[in-house]
Amino acid sequence: MLTSRGHCTAFTTIDSPSVYVRFGVHSPLKEFMAKPKTRRRREVAEPTAFEQARDELFQHIMRCGVIGAEPEHQVDWFSETMKYLSDRYHELSEGELKDLRTLGERFAAPPKAKTPEVDAASAA
Repeated sequence: MLTSRGHCTAFTTIDSPSVYVRFGVHSPLKEFMAKPKTRRRREVAEPTAFEQARDELFQHIMRCGVIGAEPEHQVDWFSETMKYLSDRYHELSEGELKDLRTLGERFAAPPKAKTPEVDAASAA
């Protein structure tokens, strides 16, 4: 009886219960083998202080429920949060802090509703 499993072939005879195993050496042809990788991995750049502050601001906006809050509450919240971020990221300039606040206010603003356009032919 002949059975084949994986890389070895087992032979058994009906008369004897002993098993003889023969290990075959498999060497695939080189043209079918994977080529070695020669590409260099790109270095991942560390995020800048502005990018870190922006990401942190967006996380705070989502976590604190600023989206959908009253405009007066948003103004107060942004004033306090910008003070915190200016202390935390002291390397940011005043211009960058203003840009950061603008980005945050746009992020927290409700989406603008689309107004349907009226054709001149359908209006008549």
